[in-house]
Amino acid sequence: MLQDSAASKENYDRFIERVSARGEVFGLQFPDGGWAVCPSQAGKDVSVIVFWSDRAYAARHVKEDWSLCAPVAISLEDFIDAWLKGMHEDGSLVGPNWDTNLCGLEVTPAEVAKRLIEE
Repeated sequence: MLQDSAASKENYDRFIERVSARGEVFGLQFPDGGWAVCPSQAGKDVSVIVFWSDRAYAARHVKEDWSLCAPVAISLEDFIDAWLKGMHEDGSLVGPNWDTNLCGLEVTPAEVAKRLIEE
């Protein structure tokens, strides 16, 4: 699906600003403990874990394949120290503030961590 790169960049910038200010991010978690993941445009062996800066943004995605998920808060400290580090080691990408069509930027965990630490 085509995406507006300017809107995707704005969503990413909003993600960094709000997460830094509020000290938490939101992911979608399944009842079994798994998390909402999408395939990457970068290649079939790359996964994108999607995160949002607001519970309401995450809740909009509780539908279809993710209808059993619930928005779950992750502290900024855990996100940087555990999540982004682990995603970097796994070769996964971050999907920050993807829209309701699951369009948005795919960003390396190292870049997200760098921006959050600098913010």
